[in-house]
Amino acid sequence: MSPSSAAASKSALVSIDSGPVQGSVESGVASWKGIPFAAPPVGALRWRAPQPAAAWTEVRQATSYGADCMQLPFPSDAAPLGTAPSEDCLYLNVWKPAKAKSAKLPVVVWIYGGGFVNGGSSPPTYSGAPLAKQGVMVVSFNYRLGRFGFFAHPQLTRESGDGALVGNYGFMDQLAALQWVKRNVKAFGGDPANVTIIGESAGGMSVNTLLTSPMAEGLFAKAVVLSGGEGKSQDPGLAAVEQIGVNFAASKGIAADDPQALDKLRALSGEQVVDGMNLANRAMPPAPTYLGPFADGKLAVESGAAFAGGRFHKVPVMIGATSADIGGKTGWMVAGARSLAATLSRHGVPVYAYRFSYVADSIGQPGARHATDIPYFFDTVDIKYGEQSTKKDIGMGKSMSAYLVNFAKKSDPNGGKLPRWKRYAPESDLIMDFAENGKAEPKKDPLGPEIDAAKVAAASAKP
Repeated sequence: MSPSSAAASKSALVSIDSGPVQGSVESGVASWKGIPFAAPPVGALRWRAPQPAAAWTEVRQATSYGADCMQLPFPSDAAPLGTAPSEDCLYLNVWKPAKAKSAKLPVVVWIYGGGFVNGGSSPPTYSGAPLAKQGVMVVSFNYRLGRFGFFAHPQLTRESGDGALVGNYGFMDQLAALQWVKRNVKAFGGDPANVTIIGESAGGMSVNTLLTSPMAEGLFAKAVVLSGGEGKSQDPGLAAVEQIGVNFAASKGIAADDPQALDKLRALSGEQVVDGMNLANRAMPPAPTYLGPFADGKLAVESGAAFAGGRFHKVPVMIGATSADIGGKTGWMVAGARSLAATLSRHGVPVYAYRFSYVADSIGQPGARHATDIPYFFDTVDIKYGEQSTKKDIGMGKSMSAYLVNFAKKSDPNGGKLPRWKRYAPESDLIMDFAENGKAEPKKDPLGPEIDAAKVAAASAKP
């Protein structure tokens, strides 16, 4: 081993609360992958809150991703997984500049999307290396999906005991990962007091949940919501969620009154629990067998009411959607982001609202589709589009990632020669449009009048 290789290896050896981990250094970035932040949620731990990871004493190699969480991948996924899914999936990854100028780096924590049934931290588009080169630490992690992440059953409730959290295991994983960050990022050179959470789609909805969750107090200092909607989760009541679990058990021949129902459910294979469901195929039978996340009143509250009432963590927020997002230009994602930006602003929170209208030159179709902003914020455009990436594509990625890094560093996206991004206020309705021409353009929301008109029309149509 050469002296330089030995030095790099030594710099990537870090001791955390569960044991020493050995990462790697490449192209100026140190990284650690596949670090367990909780015990494998298998066997008797299926459908339980995440438990502490077992400690180790020997140096653990952390140079490759752990398995993404159990799911049925699909060919057209915008961010295909880099690992085979498994129930043993509660792992996270860390990137930082190898020669950091500060011992207290800002930390950016990524929460992936995928409709709460797909997704993972291993897709190459989600690499934290390019952001790390700009002077931040990046952490990504896995959380349980589908029926592994969101499931209730009367026997499960009884097993858990009075007052215990049940059902939203995916959200519990997210909290466990953020708690790991708070305990351990200092060992890597990160600042646990300067954590920015960022999520897209289901990840953006997760950020909305965390913003309103009493249990997330003190776990982050800033938030970025990409296509997360307005945050209007409702509480259907535990009994209704349990009934959906009973329906699923019945579909596997497990009777509602079977005293061994929970044991039999845990004996099902991972594939049987997935039961053919993914983001491209979520058709529900007459008796639904999957609900997804729900407001439980403890971890996940009714976020719409919480935001409206000012019952949320009042941290700076960056929020937006793509121009041709889910629900169209006046619908769910676009209008929801605009509405939530206004609500947060009225409560005195610094808000920076955006619209992503840019379309990669190689795509050519009009309108920026759902999730197409991710590689630009991550500065992984060249990874996403490969040889088809143009100078204009790369330039947009440099601008957008710089705004994100500035926001993570100092709660304000502005800096350098970037066009000035003003705080959002409903009265001015000023947003940053990452425009079709490849430039960042501050402007009054061009869709504002249409969104407002659509809202008035919808209200007048109600009986």
